[in-house]
Amino acid sequence: MNDDHTDDADHIGSHPTGAPWRNFYGRFKGKTLRDSQEEYLEQDLASLSPGKVTWEENSDRENLDLEALFGKRDVWLEIGFGGGEHMVHQAATYPDVGIIGCEPYINGVAMLLGKIRTAGVENVAVHPGDVRHMFDVLPEASVSRAFLLYPDPWPKRRHHRRRFVTPEHLAPLARVLKPNAIFRVATDIPDYVRQTIKEVPLQGFTLLNPDSATWQDKWDDWISTRYEQKAYREGRKPHYLTFQRNAP
Repeated sequence: MNDDHTDDADHIGSHPTGAPWRNFYGRFKGKTLRDSQEEYLEQDLASLSPGKVTWEENSDRENLDLEALFGKRDVWLEIGFGGGEHMVHQAATYPDVGIIGCEPYINGVAMLLGKIRTAGVENVAVHPGDVRHMFDVLPEASVSRAFLLYPDPWPKRRHHRRRFVTPEHLAPLARVLKPNAIFRVATDIPDYVRQTIKEVPLQGFTLLNPDSATWQDKWDDWISTRYEQKAYREGRKPHYLTFQRNAP
């Protein structure tokens, strides 16, 4: 959910929080953070961490203890939460669910932390990094719902392999989702819709709204985000796709 893209940005090294990286395309920091945002990062981020979620080659990884994190709640996962509007809205709407959000863009993380303070929600955990790190430590079949909302479009054809809707990302997502779990995708890019409809079912999902006439129907619990509003301002039509993880 990043507005800007550098064509050949391939970052290898450390995130501003100190976490190591796989190859990562895009930027992880934008404008200088406000003092209040720096405060959120310093005071709130550590306490909202879901646990040790780092990536190092050949390292031993232990699964997260989701019961210790959220008790008996169902666990949902938001992949790239942008400014955090949707994640906080979902947390407030469903207090009996635990929501993990992953976002490498540190400015977005700071924005989310401010919204969490304002809303007072407590059923959230925040990973300021690549969701692939989270896939490494989530137990198999542990997540009941996942959201991919206005992901980086990578519009140039040679960059389509960087999109989330590729086997590199979808296969581990399928592993951590429970049978019959829901996967929601929102995008305003027609070619992203095409690729999503092609690739996601190959990893064991069924599209629940196959009629293209319904693709602009918003979910009942949807909240408009700045990315959706930008799409409307620029004359693009958002699409809302709902998939279900197939049962064995």
